[in-house]
Amino acid sequence: MPTLLHIDSSAVTDGSVSREVTAAFRAAWQAEHPGGTVIHRDLAAEPLRHLDVHGITAGFAPAAVHSAEQAAAFALRDELMAELERADAVLIGSPMYNFTIPSTLKAWLDQVIMMGRTAGETPSAKGTPVTVVATRGGSYAPGAPREPFEFVTTYLEKVLTGMLGLEVDFIVPEFTLAPAVPAMADFIPNAAESKAQALEQAARRGKELAARVAA
Repeated sequence: MPTLLHIDSSAVTDGSVSREVTAAFRAAWQAEHPGGTVIHRDLAAEPLRHLDVHGITAGFAPAAVHSAEQAAAFALRDELMAELERADAVLIGSPMYNFTIPSTLKAWLDQVIMMGRTAGETPSAKGTPVTVVATRGGSYAPGAPREPFEFVTTYLEKVLTGMLGLEVDFIVPEFTLAPAVPAMADFIPNAAESKAQALEQAARRGKELAARVAA
């Protein structure tokens, strides 16, 4: 049966727009594959360890010569890489924190990117479709004053396609802070419209990818 790898990285649980939109995608996917598998990594509830010297060096040494620390570090990397390789589709929720992705998501990426396996000339998950829900408090769209500060989609597009060889699609809800920040009150209608569009996109994309896998 098809497998969806679902990753949430928002530190907020109640009221998180990225979580709400990824949930819409997941619901549409599961409606098409009720007997399928969903691997859910909630990086806020269960943060991953950052890649350290043991995890780095273990990737360049045979398992037979791994120290105990290297073996433990590589076991985690192997588990996470296997989840990515097993997935028929990947779903990532990534809010913008200080112009870029959450550190918890960066930790996941550092763990799963391994040259010669998931990255390099023949990435092991090459071609897997990944949908990224990239929320942001304001607008960083083309032409917006803060467009040059957008390092979420610009970074993720490069690393997910250029290193992991994945097929990336973005859903971008904007102005998520408008309902909570008085100075942004004028943008509440924009926030509502952007969120509604994102929810519709997520449901449609989840259904489309589920159908593609079934075919």
